[in-house]
Amino acid sequence: MDTRLLELLVCPVTKGPLEYNREKQELVSRSARLAYPVRDGIPVLLENEARTLTDEEIDA
Repeated sequence: MDTRLLELLVCPVTKGPLEYNREKQELVSRSARLAYPVRDGIPVLLENEARTLTDEEIDA
Protein backbone atom coordinates (compact mmCIF):
# COMPACT_ATOMS: atom_id res chain seq x y z
CA MET A 1 0.00 0.00 0.00
CA ASP A 2 1.41 3.35 -1.03
CA THR A 3 1.96 5.50 2.07
CA ARG A 4 0.97 8.64 0.14
CA LEU A 5 -2.36 7.05 -0.73
CA LEU A 6 -2.88 5.97 2.86
CA GLU A 7 -2.41 9.57 4.01
CA LEU A 8 -5.29 10.66 1.74
CA LEU A 9 -7.74 7.91 2.64
CA VAL A 10 -10.15 8.24 5.56
CA CYS A 11 -12.79 6.01 7.06
CA PRO A 12 -16.06 6.55 5.16
CA VAL A 13 -18.03 6.20 8.40
CA THR A 14 -16.09 8.45 10.81
CA LYS A 15 -13.86 10.39 8.39
CA GLY A 16 -11.02 9.42 10.75
CA PRO A 17 -7.59 7.98 9.92
CA LEU A 18 -6.96 4.45 8.68
CA GLU A 19 -4.09 2.14 9.60
CA TYR A 20 -2.81 -0.45 7.14
CA ASN A 21 -2.50 -4.02 8.41
CA ARG A 22 -0.15 -5.63 5.90
CA GLU A 23 -0.55 -9.13 7.36
CA LYS A 24 -4.34 -9.17 6.98
CA GLN A 25 -4.46 -6.87 3.93
CA GLU A 26 -6.91 -4.50 5.64
CA LEU A 27 -7.34 -0.83 6.39
CA VAL A 28 -8.34 -0.48 10.04
CA SER A 29 -10.52 2.27 11.49
CA ARG A 30 -10.26 2.02 15.26
CA SER A 31 -12.86 4.75 15.82
CA ALA A 32 -15.45 2.93 13.68
CA ARG A 33 -14.26 -0.50 14.90
CA LEU A 34 -14.12 -1.68 11.28
CA ALA A 35 -11.53 -3.28 9.01
CA TYR A 36 -11.87 -2.63 5.29
CA PRO A 37 -10.39 -5.22 2.89
CA VAL A 38 -7.65 -4.44 0.37
CA ARG A 39 -8.17 -6.63 -2.69
CA ASP A 40 -5.49 -6.79 -5.39
CA GLY A 41 -3.98 -3.61 -3.95
CA ILE A 42 -7.29 -1.70 -4.10
CA PRO A 43 -8.95 -0.56 -0.85
CA VAL A 44 -12.63 -1.48 -0.66
CA LEU A 45 -14.01 1.30 1.53
CA LEU A 46 -17.60 0.13 1.70
CA GLU A 47 -19.18 -0.30 5.12
CA ASN A 48 -21.04 -3.44 4.05
CA GLU A 49 -17.72 -5.03 2.94
CA ALA A 50 -15.93 -4.24 6.22
CA ARG A 51 -15.66 -6.61 9.14
CA THR A 52 -16.18 -5.57 12.74
CA LEU A 53 -13.06 -5.51 14.89
CA THR A 54 -12.93 -7.52 18.11
CA ASP A 55 -12.11 -5.90 21.46
CA GLU A 56 -8.69 -7.60 21.35
CA GLU A 57 -7.92 -6.03 17.97
CA ILE A 58 -8.94 -2.57 19.19
CA ASP A 59 -6.68 -2.82 22.25
CA ALA A 60 -3.69 -4.13 20.30
